[in-house]
Amino acid sequence: MNIIQKPRGTQDIFGESMQYWHYIERNIREITAIYQYQEMRTPMFESLELFARGVGETSDIVSKEMYTFKDKGDRNLALKPESTATIVRSYIENKLYAEGEYHKYYYVSPHFRYERAQAGRYRQHHQFGVETFGDKNPFIDAEVILLAVNFLTKIGVQDFTVKINSLGDTASRLAYREAL
Repeated sequence: MNIIQKPRGTQDIFGESMQYWHYIERNIREITAIYQYQEMRTPMFESLELFARGVGETSDIVSKEMYTFKDKGDRNLALKPESTATIVRSYIENKLYAEGEYHKYYYVSPHFRYERAQAGRYRQHHQFGVETFGDKNPFIDAEVILLAVNFLTKIGVQDFTVKINSLGDTASRLAYREAL
């Protein structure tokens, strides 16, 4: 008799591990409430075009790592490899911009990438993130960094370093692309 096993690069979460997940999720909700972020949940799969447009059709994510499939209506779909594109799609599709000037959302969601399975890398992984809309003040970037630092501290992570990087202005990005 063949026993069916979970797909490679995935994991079952139960027992003590589940208690840890609940602890992390509870702390995510507590810290995002302090900063007035609202939770947003988007579908596990979306139109393939959303990700091809969002991260670039020639990127490794789109060309090699996405789980894609056709549904019964012959539409090209993909399991979501990340959430930024799905949050933006929802923001626009649901006309959330009409509800006020600033919007702050967070997500805790599974994502899917066909990566070589190895220790610490999973084909189904979970991610926490935040997205903001409408606030052009650079302090919003500082707020997001502070939220991350406070979250890590809250869950007991002690030895970490925050490194800040920038893609620079338009001219810098163009020069970087040329060199790359």
